[in-house]
Amino acid sequence: MRVLVANHPLIAHKLTYLRDVRTDSPTFRRLAEELMTLLAYEATRDVRVEPFEINTPVAPTTGIKLSSPKPLIVPILRAGLGMLEGMVRLLPSAEVGFLGMQRDEETLEAVTYANRLPDDLSGRQVYVLDPMLATGGSLAMAIRYLAERGADDVTAVTLLCAPEGIEFMEKDLAELEIPITLVTGSIDERLNEQGFIVPGLGDAGDRLYGVAD
Repeated sequence: MRVLVANHPLIAHKLTYLRDVRTDSPTFRRLAEELMTLLAYEATRDVRVEPFEINTPVAPTTGIKLSSPKPLIVPILRAGLGMLEGMVRLLPSAEVGFLGMQRDEETLEAVTYANRLPDDLSGRQVYVLDPMLATGGSLAMAIRYLAERGADDVTAVTLLCAPEGIEFMEKDLAELEIPITLVTGSIDERLNEQGFIVPGLGDAGDRLYGVAD
């Protein structure tokens, strides 16, 4: 698995305000969307393209366009929805699927509760969006699920990661014979006893959408 930390002053700047406990939900959503667009720029460096013949006002020329089948963007519900708009802004012609996964807070294991994906992903390049890579269980399960359906190139995009989650994914996905890339804004210090990233930014879903009582 290839790991890319997107090292840019604007990414660090936006992450600082995302981490701040004083940042309210509307501001958090806007910052997450803006940060996702910056990360998407790095994540799509290897997006598949093909030649495309056009005419400019002056002369014919050859450009490029996205190859078929088009890339598939898969936000992990619910927190991944906060990253979706930032990604589709850069890839407006991509298709979007949804995968609902959540972590059991006692076992810290991931479980799937929703699936809106094509049955056949053969030959598809897939971008998975999940704000946090903590233990790595849910993201690894999602990537394995996509590979089983035929995806042959998967890029995961996260706002930040814990080293334990990266280590888990590298071991858990080692036998998959497809390119896997992780693009993130930061690799933080560690996980705490509750499985939260330190220093992290708290629960991304709650900070994006609030807590429904």
